[in-house]
Amino acid sequence: MSSQVAFASPAILSQAGHLDLSFAAKGTTQVYFAGSLSSITHDVVIDSHGRILVAAKVGTADGSRFGLARLLADGSADLSFGDRGSVIGQFEYGFDAMAGKIAVLPDGNILLAGLHYLNGHRTLPALALFDHHGHLVQAFGENGLCVVRLPGNLSEGMRDAWLPPGAPGVEACDLRLQEDGRILLLANHHFELADHVGLLIRLNHDGTLDSSFNGRGFVIVRHLLMNTWLSSLLLQQDGRILVGGAINFPEEGLLARYHADGQLDTTFAVDGFMSFNCAGRSTQITHIVQQQNDDLFCVGSSREPLHCLTLKLRSNGRPDSHCHGDQPGLLKIGQAGCQWTAALALPDGRTLAAGATIGGCEADFILARHLPDGQLDQQFGDGIGWVRTRLGRSLDAATSLAAQVDGAIVVGGYSLDGNHRAIVARYLG
Repeated sequence: MSSQVAFASPAILSQAGHLDLSFAAKGTTQVYFAGSLSSITHDVVIDSHGRILVAAKVGTADGSRFGLARLLADGSADLSFGDRGSVIGQFEYGFDAMAGKIAVLPDGNILLAGLHYLNGHRTLPALALFDHHGHLVQAFGENGLCVVRLPGNLSEGMRDAWLPPGAPGVEACDLRLQEDGRILLLANHHFELADHVGLLIRLNHDGTLDSSFNGRGFVIVRHLLMNTWLSSLLLQQDGRILVGGAINFPEEGLLARYHADGQLDTTFAVDGFMSFNCAGRSTQITHIVQQQNDDLFCVGSSREPLHCLTLKLRSNGRPDSHCHGDQPGLLKIGQAGCQWTAALALPDGRTLAAGATIGGCEADFILARHLPDGQLDQQFGDGIGWVRTRLGRSLDAATSLAAQVDGAIVVGGYSLDGNHRAIVARYLG
């Protein structure tokens, strides 16, 4: 285990990591969803025209809905998209919904992944496909919408009834597109309260289950018969598929890798699986990225205490001995704790991580940049490698990351000031 400490030096101070005051209102903007009462950003993506796509959970007078908005590069609403810049909806009429991830197709269509709420206790993974105007593509699924149901109700996930639909970090939702147009999704299934497994699902481009994947369209991910929970999905450049999350209780971080046909890649780590803790502390992975040299960079958190966690691995799943002595690196920010929720690999080999400090009005956006070797980049954040941003009077949290072509860093999240408000901020890169 390694704890990261950095000292500022005037010789290396730069503007990288400062809010970009030319973006929207002094670096941040609230994302508008017509008719909403509240909203929480879960993903931000930059399209081929430099516009910012935002996936959100949106609260309305009739319940929770998925939300998709589009901003121009300067942070203003793109009024040519949907209803004054956004669309909100349900995956099936009469049910709550949330949006979690976005993928832009080569033809410019926008694939939105989220959760369909069967009731206050059960969820299903779901998709919607929009054209570049924000209209549903009728040829996909059922008139543009697709709720994924597996045999034996395996795609049903469980949620705590007291948690609001779409609560960040509670309900997993991840999406990747293969080069051939097929769709990879994550899900988690609970057989019983203390018996759950992860699921890796592949769909055809029209939303139907791809039975050629593992012979049935999905893989049950479980390690050593332990409880398994998935939160992150990575499609490697060579077509192999990585999933990450946690196993067991207390939690240990988990990675598993599969071939493109859904078979376990037994050359990865130990028989296809890699699990770890941090000096006996619980750990979990929230995001995985592949670096330019094919190494893997994972972010998440430790527990008791709650600290930001990073782990650098070789492409074969073995820890990198040159990074924190092959142990997870921990970063403490704030008194109550902190965690990383998103990561992004940059073309120059560096990696961004975003998340939040924890603790009521002390909960703020945090953003860091790491060098290719996993160490904090002291040319970012006034020489310490990270920045902390307070947006409002109460809870703020970053949930997602994207980079614009000029190197500017777009961070999505939310701020709680009466109601949750979807926020997008831009930082200098």
